[in-house]
Amino acid sequence: MAAPDRTGEGPAPPEGEVKARLDDDFTQLYKTHLRDVYSYAYYRVGNHHDAEDLTEQTFLQAYRHFERAQRESNGRPLRPWLIRIAHNLAANYYRDRSRRPQTPIDDAGTLSTLHTTESLVEDRDDLARILAGVQELPDDRREALIMRFALGMDNREIARALGRTDGATKVLIHRAIRQLEGLVDTAERTG
Repeated sequence: MAAPDRTGEGPAPPEGEVKARLDDDFTQLYKTHLRDVYSYAYYRVGNHHDAEDLTEQTFLQAYRHFERAQRESNGRPLRPWLIRIAHNLAANYYRDRSRRPQTPIDDAGTLSTLHTTESLVEDRDDLARILAGVQELPDDRREALIMRFALGMDNREIARALGRTDGATKVLIHRAIRQLEGLVDTAERTG
């Protein structure tokens, strides 16, 4: 026997039907507001490529929280909610970009020194020591460093992925880096 729905007016629809309805509703939301979200992102960041990325991220984030947003909207349009997501992502984009200043390729100039074969071999040896050191780290520290440096995740994302607070994640990454530096220094002295 099917369980009654929340209103008590009859059986709740099967879970598959609910998921299909949500997906259909989200598809309609996407079709209706894609242009608005892209336009907003384009005007905020000023270039096509980054606007497309922000638009994609906006809809991915929206999809994750769509069911709750639909429930809490009480029938109000979800366009402001989508734009707020885009706004937050654009703010993150600018904050992250200010932390990593970028130089256009035209302004890069020429290389001051050419890489010699000797320096390339030394760099390769350094990389091998670093990768070996990463493998020696405890699992949580290794995972945090991979998420941070290989995947480019920020501390907040890593905290959510690891089920930790932002502060605990910051400490974890700091300790992982310090431990890795020690492991690499030891390998350098003994190698």
